[in-house]
Amino acid sequence: MHSSNGRPGGGGGGPESTVEHYDGRAAALSETPGSVRYDDPWYDALASGWGESGGTGVPVRAVPPTREEREQKAAADVYLEVQRSAAFQEVRSRYRRFVVPGVAGFFVWYVGYVVTATTAPGLMARPVAGAVNVAMVAGLGQFLTTFLLTWAYARHARLRRDRAALELRWDTQELTRGARGGAS
Repeated sequence: MHSSNGRPGGGGGGPESTVEHYDGRAAALSETPGSVRYDDPWYDALASGWGESGGTGVPVRAVPPTREEREQKAAADVYLEVQRSAAFQEVRSRYRRFVVPGVAGFFVWYVGYVVTATTAPGLMARPVAGAVNVAMVAGLGQFLTTFLLTWAYARHARLRRDRAALELRWDTQELTRGARGGAS
């Protein structure tokens, strides 16, 4: 008995046998020079149709997608739909309208402090009150502006974004449940 790749089958140990049977030719050579003979039992697996493209150039999926894969795709579609919604874009624009100027202003203030401290030591050494000089006041101002910016960010989020973001989250969860068919 021969398999489709020309090797003898059966006779002896069965499929788990470690004994190899050859048809008398060299193991690594076939009839045409330069070609390689495969001694792999799965060599002709493509004859069953697995992994073939069906003429489109794209491999055909051998197994249909699982329920989890379908749910993940449906959930991904929901999140893309929410991301494209006007409500989400409004929340993002409110965020950007606060964060971009806040970060830019704080960065300019910080770099200004560092540049002034390195290039104008005479100015930074001027006394303000007793042993307190301009550098100390500006350094403490860095801490103060950090806390003020944090407070302003939290207030802005609470008053202008949190409610809309919470509504988006609930809508997204409802849409995701609907896409999963009411599961979870």
